[in-house]
Amino acid sequence: MRVLVVTAVAAEADSVAAGLSPHPDAPGPEPRILPGGYPATRRDLPGIAFDVLVGGVGPAAAAAGTATALALGPYALVVSAGIGGGFQPAAPPGSLVVADAIVAADLGAETPEGFLDVRALGFGHSVHLPPAELAAHAAEATGGLLAPVLTVSTVTGTAARAAELAARHPMAGAEAMEGFGVAEAAAAHGLPVLEIRAVSNAVGPRDRAAWRIGDALAALADGFRSLGPVLANWGERHEHR
Repeated sequence: MRVLVVTAVAAEADSVAAGLSPHPDAPGPEPRILPGGYPATRRDLPGIAFDVLVGGVGPAAAAAGTATALALGPYALVVSAGIGGGFQPAAPPGSLVVADAIVAADLGAETPEGFLDVRALGFGHSVHLPPAELAAHAAEATGGLLAPVLTVSTVTGTAARAAELAARHPMAGAEAMEGFGVAEAAAAHGLPVLEIRAVSNAVGPRDRAAWRIGDALAALADGFRSLGPVLANWGERHEHR
């Protein structure tokens, strides 16, 4: 089974690759280097290999990069991964969030009655659901919070915006900028998708001094060290169904 992991920037890809490559001398599939991507493989997990792609920032770039990668070779699963903001107090900085729903949180229209998403407008859907069993096992293995992850085109920087998003999505664990784009591309190819986010900051007023990007990147690497066996087990049971 081959898994495509899509990140936004190189630092996230470095962390994912570090988590997926702890045993370089063990037997296993050879890594591939995608255009704009990184090689990574858990060589101690025969039968599974990973390609890590730097897809770019934002849902449009993520969708385009993912779609291009999926056209180049067969995959069984797509994972959107990186850092993001966490809704407090459920997802503090340094923690992980595994999506049980990938939500396009600001794709739609503002109206006098409030925000309408694209589903309400009749233009498609605004949520992708990862395989429930896989998401639950991934959260358990990584110690992450199982909760919706919101995709936004503009990162939240005020208390008012944070409160608005929390009111519309009261169970949300995190926000990021790429998950829905990755999920759209995966769905177009008939592939399941998973999203995992390491929290670097609280969703709310923009306070660069409080960001913990280093801690989040370290948590992302640790999460992928734990995630590899979960993905391998899931692949063995689902790839040929």
